[in-house]
Amino acid sequence: MKGFIDDANYSVGLLDEGTNLGNVIDNYVYEHTLTGKNAFFVGDLGKIVKKHSQWQNVVAQIKPFYTVKCNSAPAVLEILAALGTGFACSSKNEMALVQELGVPPENIIYISPCKQVSQIKYAAKVGVNILTCDNEIELKKIARNHPNAKVLLHIATEDNIGGEEGNMKFGTTLKNCRHLLECAKELDVQIIGVKFHVSSACKESQVYVHALSDARCVFDMAGEIGFTMNMLDIGGGFTGTEFQLEEVNHVISPLLDIYFPEGSGVKIISEPGSYYVSSAFTLAVNIIAKKVVENDKFPSGEKTGSDEPAFMYYMNDGVYGSFASKLSEDLNTIPEVHKKYKEDEPLFTSSLWGPSCDELDQIVESCLLPELNVGDWLIFDNMGADSFHEPSAFNDFQRPAIYYMMSFSDWYEMQDAGITSDSMMKNFFFVPSCIQLSQEDSFSAEA
Repeated sequence: MKGFIDDANYSVGLLDEGTNLGNVIDNYVYEHTLTGKNAFFVGDLGKIVKKHSQWQNVVAQIKPFYTVKCNSAPAVLEILAALGTGFACSSKNEMALVQELGVPPENIIYISPCKQVSQIKYAAKVGVNILTCDNEIELKKIARNHPNAKVLLHIATEDNIGGEEGNMKFGTTLKNCRHLLECAKELDVQIIGVKFHVSSACKESQVYVHALSDARCVFDMAGEIGFTMNMLDIGGGFTGTEFQLEEVNHVISPLLDIYFPEGSGVKIISEPGSYYVSSAFTLAVNIIAKKVVENDKFPSGEKTGSDEPAFMYYMNDGVYGSFASKLSEDLNTIPEVHKKYKEDEPLFTSSLWGPSCDELDQIVESCLLPELNVGDWLIFDNMGADSFHEPSAFNDFQRPAIYYMMSFSDWYEMQDAGITSDSMMKNFFFVPSCIQLSQEDSFSAEA
């Protein structure tokens, strides 16, 4: 069941009925406690299958193009290819990864807003023709280097115009679209549609109303100039919950019926990323150091008025590894203590840090935990998005191993959908799970 991010071959443990994710984590915590206490991931591929079923049930009219940079683990890409999704790629490497799986070029879009000329030429060479663009300079680069390009004009949405300072935002204004369309006509670049993106941080579904209205305006403009538009990309921003997906669908479905009705010849696509993978991966990290501090000297400045100590814990993974997204956004997971502890055990103000001893390497500023020891384990769920990067050269800590699993029921669900490892997933090696631990089994992780 072990794999690494760049492994071409990996195995997936099929779990017997009665064996669950907790048992798998227990098993590998025990194994890693004996062999070196390195951090590791457990990937439940069945959750990706469930997310796809959910997508098909709620927004079947929208074809998903998975955002590869969110998680490019080969097992993830292969299972999504088998499920029939498209892929949204930001680089030559991502396009190559996907094409190695046999994904046809028409199921790949090149979405980087700032493209290297060499990568545009690569897309042209391998037949990836659909690109996104939001300015005249990029349009000219595409015109010079990709004769068969089919461009989606990327328009800005209200949630990212005049947004937070310091955030780089992409997408052209509606006002500038006519100019870009006219430039494209002069450059003989084919504009085939519109893309917009609504951030997952945006709580106002009304943003979709304005975005779809603007998209319709651009389609009309393009028609006047002589373009035939046939694609609308509504971007990503899906959090992964069925409620949010249904909420967005409730808003956009009637508008799509009005602006881009079935029979209009317009294909609707989207770029879900963390939607598919976030909940599928769990990270286990080990406490490698511990510092006791007075409560009034706690790094967060939080004062509880208590004489009890506070604790700073250092883990064997941090922002220069699997928690890289913590540098730009809040952590979307709550740490869970792996070892069993009594319900009435006292809880202490605690902070969690990566191994670099860098002030930026803070994972959790403040939380309440029982007192932990060096060698104890913490579990972070929802770690499937933006966690699989090469570790920084800042330290020599090892990249976490990945252990893949799937329940037999999820495997049967895939087979019912007509997907088999023999026909579609050539790199998968399904093996019976060797997990022996029962719910009653427990062990200590001594330092």
